[in-house]
Amino acid sequence: MKVMDWNALLRVGLHELKLNPEVFWGLTPVELVIMATGVENSQPALGRVGLEALSARFPDN
Repeated sequence: MKVMDWNALLRVGLHELKLNPEVFWGLTPVELVIMATGVENSQPALGRVGLEALSARFPDN
């Protein structure tokens, strides 16, 4: 399990991105990272092959 560095996230969100607290706390950590670093640094979207592998591993019964 990853531990969130909330001090760093608060600094980036409130100081660098100048978000108001309501907007900041409404974001997911992934959304905040994308805003801070750009989409090109985010994880790629799940493609068909990945989805099929995930569905095979965790089938809906």
